[in-house]
Amino acid sequence: MSPLSKRTIATVGSGVMAEAMIAGLLRGQLVAPERVVASHPRAERREELGRLYGIRTVTSNGEAVAGADVILLAIKPQMLARVGAELRPHLRDDQLVLSVIAGATTTALEGFLGHRRIVRSMPNTPARLGRGVTVWYATPETTAEQRAQASALLGALGMELEVDDEKFVAMATAVSGTGPTYVFLVMEALVDAAVHLGFPRHVAHDLVVETLEGSTYFAKQSGDHPAVLRNMVTSPGGTSAAALHELESGRLRTVLSEAVWAAYRRTIELGDQLEASAAAEPGAPARR
Repeated sequence: MSPLSKRTIATVGSGVMAEAMIAGLLRGQLVAPERVVASHPRAERREELGRLYGIRTVTSNGEAVAGADVILLAIKPQMLARVGAELRPHLRDDQLVLSVIAGATTTALEGFLGHRRIVRSMPNTPARLGRGVTVWYATPETTAEQRAQASALLGALGMELEVDDEKFVAMATAVSGTGPTYVFLVMEALVDAAVHLGFPRHVAHDLVVETLEGSTYFAKQSGDHPAVLRNMVTSPGGTSAAALHELESGRLRTVLSEAVWAAYRRTIELGDQLEASAAAEPGAPARR
């Protein structure tokens, strides 16, 4: 039996990621539709969610969380102060708050919400198809049962990995969370190069997408180091060797590393800004 089967789940901020989680929960039959409630200010969005998933929808964030066991917080970072003020009077100590807000540390979340049972997580966009990867961290106050609930909920999005140090969530934001951005840019560049060679764009697109998907699947199934796989297809004096020479001359490895570090620094910066703002909130709990 799912650890969520008899629990009520509320989503605050019912956008793309929240909808992906709702769809995953229902697809996996981890919870019944009547045990899911979503808040959204726009009537047309509430009607759409109700029609597609058979869940209950409400206008008020406070109403959504009042009777919930697990609260999914899926809002933009700049909305956290306002939404936190709305939720604070309605939160109970025994509720679990699961955040998918980029950069929002547990310290910032505790400050805005006045609540300590928190899971900070970072999914990525393939989660919309149940093929994502999510790294998450739970505060010490979170119970074993609530950790199991978080694992089940995030597992509905694909692979999930709990870490015992919150810094790994920030690191994952720069690697797996932002990772699809790197892949899509490489994909776009390869498609454009194929078009430059003379392929029709739709053919170029299919060639590139299938090549990337097949290569990723091969790497996953083999379990070999990427360098081993690369050597397998690089013959001395061959086409791959010529292409690799150009990529290395263009500092591909260095640029990718710098991109990951830039994303990581921005994640830390967002966290610091939110923590400073949360510390200024009236009634914010003291830092531990």
